[in-house]
Amino acid sequence: MTMRIILFIGFLLPWLTLFFAKPDTIRRFMPVTIFTCLLMTIVFQIAYTYDWWVIHEYIVPWGYMIDVSFAYGVFAVGTFWIFRFTYHSFPKFIATNFIMDAFMCYAALPLLDVMGIANYKNITPWQYLLVIFGISFIIYFYHKWQEKIFVDEGQ
Repeated sequence: MTMRIILFIGFLLPWLTLFFAKPDTIRRFMPVTIFTCLLMTIVFQIAYTYDWWVIHEYIVPWGYMIDVSFAYGVFAVGTFWIFRFTYHSFPKFIATNFIMDAFMCYAALPLLDVMGIANYKNITPWQYLLVIFGISFIIYFYHKWQEKIFVDEGQ
């Protein structure tokens, strides 16, 4: 039960940080945040199919397949804030993503194993790092494309 509380906090607390963002900033970066959720859902579906990891504790009935607190909480809102602070500079954006993704793969996920929430099975940390770091490039260029659409509509 305690682990479920931690997972709920990991899902809800990041969203509460959006109260510190301006409404225009939320409108600007929410499309890429939602797109990131879609991509992470796909990654979790692939991971489930290929048995990349096992999720032992979850907060929704389909949680054995998708870690909702991570994919739709920490990772999604983390993406929002990374974009908010680094989007203006591609090198800063990539460096920040690499550091955060490496932390996730080599510190956070092993901690989840110790806590009995989830553990790697058929993927190594560096392979998972390649997957989620690769998503950084996809979402960056998606956002560039998305912003161009908004600018074109405003003319």
